[in-house]
Amino acid sequence: MPPRRGRDPARWRAQCLRRNRHGVGGVGLARSSGEAYGALSMWRLFIDMGGRMVRRLALILLAAGLTGCASTIAARVTSFQQWPQDTMGATYRIVATPDQQNNLEFQNYADMVRAAIGPVGLVEAGGNESARFDVHIEYGNPVEKRWVQRYNDPYWDGWGFNPFFGGVYSGYRGWGWGSGIYVTPSVVTVPIEVYKNTLTITINDNQNNGAEVYRSTALNMSDADNLALVMPYLAQAVFDGFPGNNGQVREVRYRVGK
Repeated sequence: MPPRRGRDPARWRAQCLRRNRHGVGGVGLARSSGEAYGALSMWRLFIDMGGRMVRRLALILLAAGLTGCASTIAARVTSFQQWPQDTMGATYRIVATPDQQNNLEFQNYADMVRAAIGPVGLVEAGGNESARFDVHIEYGNPVEKRWVQRYNDPYWDGWGFNPFFGGVYSGYRGWGWGSGIYVTPSVVTVPIEVYKNTLTITINDNQNNGAEVYRSTALNMSDADNLALVMPYLAQAVFDGFPGNNGQVREVRYRVGK
C-alpha cells in the first residue's frame, strides 16, 4: 500500500514496521501473552523434570545405602565384670532354665554361644564333670511402636521397602536443587514396629560361692522379626574384647556372612 499524498515515506515505512512487529490492535498483545504463557509452561516442565530426576537419583543413592547397611549388623553391648585371674582352660556348663529345657530354639542359640565363648579360653565340661562356671542365657525380641519420618512421594514409597532416613534413630534431611529451587518431596510421620533383639549372658563362679563374675547384654534394633538371623552376631558381640572394663558400653558392627 503506497503512502498517502503529502505523507513522509520514511515515517510511513517506520509505522508499517511497527505494525508488522507488534500486530494490529490486540493481536500483538495476545501473541505476547501466549509466548509468555508458553515460556512459563516450559519452565514449569523443566522444573518438574528436574525434580523427578533428582528424586530418582536420590532413590538410587538411598537404595545403595540400604544395601550397604544390610551387609552389616550393629549391636550395643553393655558389660559388667569381676573376672577372676588364671581362668585359662577352666570349665563351664550352660545351665538351662525349666522353660529352656528340651527347647529347640534354646539349643540352637546355646550352640552359637558355645562357638563364641571358645576363644575366651574356657572349655565346656563333659558328662557328669563338675564345672567351675555356670553360663546362663537369656534372649528375646520385644517389639515396640515408634514414629519416624519418611518421604511422601511415589518415587520413594512405591518400591516396597518404605525407606526411613537412615533407620529408626535418625531424622529428616531434605534434598535440594541448585539456584535456590528446591524439589524436596513432602515428609510424613508414620508408625513403625521396632524389634529389640537382645542376648544376655551371665556367668557365675562356683569356686566363689556362685558369685556373678560376668554379665553382658547385646542389643540390636531391627524393623523385622529376625532374632535367629542376628543371634550369632549377638553371641559374638557379648564376648568381643572379653572381659572388658566393668560397666563398659560399646558399639560393635559385623559384616553379614563373616
